[in-house]
Amino acid sequence: MCSEQVLDAAERRAEGERVSHETTAPARPPAPRHPYLRLLATPGARAFTAGNLLARLPMGMFSVSAVIMIAGAHGSYALAGAVTATGLAATALVAPWTARLVDRYGQARVAVPATAVAVAGSVALVLCVHHDAPVWTLFAAYAATATTPNTGGMSRARWAHLHQGDTAALHAANSFEQAADELCFMLGPVLAASLCGALFPEAGTLTGAILLMTGVLVFAAQRATEPPVAPRTRTASPLRTPGVPALLAVFLATGAVFGAMEVVSIAHAGGAILALQAGGSCVAGLLYGSLRPAAHAGHRLMLCLAGMTALMSLPLAAAATTGSLPVLAGCLLLAGAATAPTMVTGMTLIQRLTPRAQLNEGMTLAVTALLGGIAAGSAVGGWTVEHSGTVTGYAVPMCAAALALAVAAVGTRRA
Repeated sequence: MCSEQVLDAAERRAEGERVSHETTAPARPPAPRHPYLRLLATPGARAFTAGNLLARLPMGMFSVSAVIMIAGAHGSYALAGAVTATGLAATALVAPWTARLVDRYGQARVAVPATAVAVAGSVALVLCVHHDAPVWTLFAAYAATATTPNTGGMSRARWAHLHQGDTAALHAANSFEQAADELCFMLGPVLAASLCGALFPEAGTLTGAILLMTGVLVFAAQRATEPPVAPRTRTASPLRTPGVPALLAVFLATGAVFGAMEVVSIAHAGGAILALQAGGSCVAGLLYGSLRPAAHAGHRLMLCLAGMTALMSLPLAAAATTGSLPVLAGCLLLAGAATAPTMVTGMTLIQRLTPRAQLNEGMTLAVTALLGGIAAGSAVGGWTVEHSGTVTGYAVPMCAAALALAVAAVGTRRA
């Protein structure tokens, strides 16, 4: 069966579940008309959302804090970058297994101890840096943080459980979660840099560890909204589900867009300007979620990727023709507008194709592919900047977006 037929079948199944759910569910009071107010009116939603946002904010803090802390103590950004890259690689390996345990045993039973191990790794890193421990201990300590659970994926799994078959509600929920991701990655680095600069170099890591542990405890305590654990069966990995490998390849290429844009923009104009891209994505995600989704999610993904490819040409044009930072800032703001809709639609397709008993694992595989793409895009973007300059470097994210579009186009026609 080709990927397009798989996507069509998944969407028909979701629509059938929605109709069945509506006809069998007991009558409820009228829900608020605005999609986000309707989401937050769901019993228990505000509590688990608050805990999840608290736990997610450190995701934008840890790498920046580690770089500032290690570079300040050892005088080497190369060492700091190598340590954080090791942590990223370890996360790519460990995260899918952690998510599989979450699917098998439940969010609360796995997320809390997994977070405790990750927090212990962060504290160990602080102690190793502070007491000038051997360099290898920095790599070992930061690698231990790879057990951090995918809090965004667990939150999306709760929405999928609470609004089974309700396409509009799930579209709004995925948009809300993507906007939350962008907000956390916009505020996290600023908070980390401020804490490390105003207090002491280890302050960012320690604050992030406290926020992560507190947020996960609050999130896990909301047992009423936790998805039930599916009966244990011998099931194949989501990687063997038709359509999923092609989507993961799209996430990989999309991650390269983000990684390359980050490195090139920092080299060209400094890191602060990246907040504009995240801000544009956050606003676009909220607006996208307030609209009624088109029927065919596969076609939506193609349109979003085409829009991303076109908008990623704007920073290149601004850097090549004007050299004006305000103009470049405006172009980055517009370029970010395609990010959230693309990610929302991609996650929607992952949710539809992945068996419900493996939902956390499926979404974590998507995040892992994204992280791998970010690492590759950062490397290619950095090499291009060093050898050809920052203006040429802005061609890398545009080419990565075009690659994602091509992969999606091929994936909708071939098995």
